[in-house]
Amino acid sequence: MNTHTKFFSLIISVSFIALSLVSCNFDKQKEKTNKVQDVVEHVLPAGEIHAYYFHATRRCATCEAVEAVTTEYLKNNYADKVVFTSINREEQKNSALLKAYKVDGQTLLIVKDDKLINLTNDAFLNARTNPDKLEAKLKETIDALL
Repeated sequence: MNTHTKFFSLIISVSFIALSLVSCNFDKQKEKTNKVQDVVEHVLPAGEIHAYYFHATRRCATCEAVEAVTTEYLKNNYADKVVFTSINREEQKNSALLKAYKVDGQTLLIVKDDKLINLTNDAFLNARTNPDKLEAKLKETIDALL
């Protein structure tokens, strides 16, 4: 065999090995994705509206206000239409849900079927200083999903 043939054979072999490894990794990634989707589907029955507030174990006054305003508003206005869940993102048992929604910080989400509305910015800007504005945003968002 000449040098060019050996080099070509080496490139073919390396390419085959690389494709095999990528393919195996893709299947493993696909398995993880399906598991996360199973968690989300289990948590979210079709047609239901859920409000999720993801928080840390230690919270500042604004973090506590976001939860308090959201909880009270939903209880008073949408008790039979929206399920509110407060989730400590630092607890291991919530890791699949964090991955499913790509949450890595304090987050307020409104979710129905395949629709996800992130109200985090509105919540943190208004919960303490202008709760009426946060409540108006919650109303607008939820009414659009009903």
